[in-house]
Amino acid sequence: MYRQEPDGKACLLILASTYPRWQNDPEPGFVHELSKRLTDRFRVIVLCPHAPGAQPHEVLDGVEIMRYHYAPERWETLVNDGGIVTNLKLHRWKLLLVPGFILMQAWWAWRLCRREKVDVIHAHWLIPQGLIAALLQSLPGRKVAYVVTSHGADLYALKGPWLDRIKAFVARKASAVTVVSSAMRKRIACLNVPRDKISVLPMGVDLSGLFFPDSAVPRREYEILFVGRLVEKKGLRYLLDALPAILRAVPDAHLTVIGFGPEEKTLKEQVSHLGIASAVSFIGAMPQAELPPLYRRAALFVAPFVRTDSGDQEGLPVALMEAVACGCPIIAGDVAGLEDLLGGAADAVCLDVHDVPALANKIIESLCFPTMAQTYADNIRATATQHMGWARISQEYAHIISECLTPMEK
Repeated sequence: MYRQEPDGKACLLILASTYPRWQNDPEPGFVHELSKRLTDRFRVIVLCPHAPGAQPHEVLDGVEIMRYHYAPERWETLVNDGGIVTNLKLHRWKLLLVPGFILMQAWWAWRLCRREKVDVIHAHWLIPQGLIAALLQSLPGRKVAYVVTSHGADLYALKGPWLDRIKAFVARKASAVTVVSSAMRKRIACLNVPRDKISVLPMGVDLSGLFFPDSAVPRREYEILFVGRLVEKKGLRYLLDALPAILRAVPDAHLTVIGFGPEEKTLKEQVSHLGIASAVSFIGAMPQAELPPLYRRAALFVAPFVRTDSGDQEGLPVALMEAVACGCPIIAGDVAGLEDLLGGAADAVCLDVHDVPALANKIIESLCFPTMAQTYADNIRATATQHMGWARISQEYAHIISECLTPMEK
C-alpha cells in the first residue's frame, strides 16, 4: 500500500530542466502540459531550475512548482533560449554552471522526498534528472521508484562511453522507461535495457481546445510557416538557402518564422546576404495558445530538421504535431522517428534537407498544387490524431506511473 495524501492522492515528484518560467512563457511547455493533466490522479510537485524573472515557488494549473537556484540569478542561463546542449556548445563557460545545476537539483529532490514523503518520481531526460532519481535510491532511507522519459537530445547528443554507461545505469534502475518515438526505443535498447521496460509514448497535443482544423479560415496561398527554436537541429538555415529558388518559381511566396534562440542573429544575417529580406518575417516567440490561427492559415508548414554533427536531433517535435493537428500541409526533414507521426505519408513529405535544390522543388510543388498537399495533410491528420491527443497520452502516463508507486515502508 502506498502512502496517500488526505485527499487520497499519491505524491508525484517531477524532475525537469526545460519548464515554463511563467504563464504563457514561449519556452517549450510540454512537461507542464503533461504535469497539469496528472493532477486529477496525483499531488504533483515539479522541481526545475530557476531562471531570471521566475518565481521560486508557485502553483500553476494545480501543479506545485519549486524552482531551485543553482547560481547567482543573472547567471542562471543554462537552460533557456536554446536548451542545455545548444547553450553548452555555443558558450563553453556555461560548463561551470553544470555542477551547481546538478548538485542543487539533487539536494532539493532529496529534501522534497523526505519532507513531502514522495511516492514516485517522474524524471524527464536521462541526464541529469534520471541520474539524480537513480542516485536517490542509493541514499539511506525510504527508496522512491522512478519513471524516466527521454525526449531526444539526452539520448542522441550526449554520447561517449561514459555517458552511455550512465544512460544505461539510469534506464536499468528505472521502474519504467518512456521515449517519444520508435526510433528512440531502438536506440535505448542498444544500451542493453530490457525492451519490455521501454514504452513509446510521445508528448501530446490539445486536439479539442486548441489544435484542430477550421474550414472557415482560408489558407494564405503562398505563406510558408516555420515554428521552433532557432537552433541548429531545427535546420532553418537550409530553408532560407532554398528560398531564392522558391521565389524565382513562386514570386509571392513568403516565409513567417516564429521562434527565438541563439542562432537568430546568424539567420537574419543569412537573410540579408541572400537578398530575401522582403520575403521573410521574423516574428519572435509566441505563446502556444496564439499558434493555432497561424497553422490554420499557412499554405505550408516546413520543419527542416537535421541531425547535427554532435548527433543531436529531434525526438518527436511538438510543433510538427500541432501543425498536423490543425490540418496544415507539411514538409519535414527526414530524421528518425517521424514515421510514428506521419505513417505511410512520410516518404511523400520528408526529405534530406541538406539537398537544398530538392527541398526548394518539394516546397514549390506543394505551393503550386495545394489540393494535393492538402490531401496528404488530411490523411496524415486522420491517422495521427488517434495517437497524439493529450487525453490518451496523459492516461497512459498516469497508468505507467501508478504501476511504479513505491510501497510504504512497514
